[in-house]
Amino acid sequence: MVDKPMSNHRTRFPFSINKLLFWSLISLAVIVFFFVGSPPSTATTTASSSSHSRRLLRGGPQWQTSVIRSSTPSNPKGLRVLVTGAAGFVGSHVSVALKRRGDGVVGIDNFNRYYDPSLKRSRADLLSREGVFVVEGDINDSSLLKSLFKLVKFTHVMHLAAQAGVRYAMKNPSTYIHSNIAGFVNLLEACKSVNPQPAIVWASSSSVYGLNSKVPFSEKDRTDQPASLYAATKKAGEEIAHTYNHIYGLSITGLRFFTVYGPWGRPDMAYFFFTKDILKGKQIQIFEGAEHRSVARDFTYIDDIVKGCLGALDTAEKSTGNGGKKSGPAQLRVYNLGNTSPVPVGKLVSILEKLLKIHAKKKVMPMPRNGDVPFTHADISLAKKEIGYKPATDLEKGLNKFVTWYLDYYSTQSAKKDSSKPSAW
Repeated sequence: MVDKPMSNHRTRFPFSINKLLFWSLISLAVIVFFFVGSPPSTATTTASSSSHSRRLLRGGPQWQTSVIRSSTPSNPKGLRVLVTGAAGFVGSHVSVALKRRGDGVVGIDNFNRYYDPSLKRSRADLLSREGVFVVEGDINDSSLLKSLFKLVKFTHVMHLAAQAGVRYAMKNPSTYIHSNIAGFVNLLEACKSVNPQPAIVWASSSSVYGLNSKVPFSEKDRTDQPASLYAATKKAGEEIAHTYNHIYGLSITGLRFFTVYGPWGRPDMAYFFFTKDILKGKQIQIFEGAEHRSVARDFTYIDDIVKGCLGALDTAEKSTGNGGKKSGPAQLRVYNLGNTSPVPVGKLVSILEKLLKIHAKKKVMPMPRNGDVPFTHADISLAKKEIGYKPATDLEKGLNKFVTWYLDYYSTQSAKKDSSKPSAW
């Protein structure tokens, strides 16, 4: 973390030749936001005490006590943070890190079925053991957010809830509008209406760079050529953040994550399902770009991402609004959080083969036109200068930790599905 005062960094968004796409997304989001409402939770029930506590009568005495207790910092100077998407990959790690350093943390997650919800339940059970109460609910639920902000004067919001995945957007585009645009607007509406307003740090994505061919990707580069609907919704989120900052004085910091990996990760990510398929002896597909060029990613280990998130929270200035009225200019920032060392996917597979001691059955194929881009490469000089961000984990070291966790977690799940034995972080 950095001790020196934080200088304002305002991001200028270049004129977009795709304004029609952007405003179409905004219009659709408004329709979803005002007329569709929150979908019912699709989460399955479990017998664990922590999942029972998440379903306590909302607004009841026990529920209120759990929220207040979880939000109370153990450090007198600690933050009070609402973490959305708390049972997700990044959200669970950030929540634990905040709680362990003495901050008050309340999580919210809808436990959707984009991937196996049992993994999310396991993360939430671990959070419960750490003293983090996770509310089971949707960020599109305005009454729920109002209840939480009425109970707790949150100093910060760490917004990590989102519909992730580039390829899934081709199958279920409406979920991206619902979560990434309508959900974000609903959260910002709740934040701008309270007094004091919290500072907001949220997850954008490296996907906003889209078809940009200049490397490494800098926050100053154009982001008006999204290659996927997911990227377009994240770009829309950055524009929406600018609007709420300008009108209502909300302090907002966007973090563009670059291919996050590690223990407790997402099963839809290549390193995760490669590991699963290699262990099962299944063939894996390795994509290549035009002219047989290698596809490369700036893989960033989860612990480094967490440090970047905490650095952004710690340097976030206070919002300047009061009950929806702006009193002065507020901080608006965007940072890349990557590792600065792009690695070809083929090398990723080689490292997994070494760690698993299994030769993978590989099939090299042309990259399909599904919204993926051939490479990502982060310029992190701004984040290093302003929030003290400094990634320290190389890919082999990080994958070794992931593989160790994977083998332990899934052997335990296989041996005893209902086991309550906690896994170590």
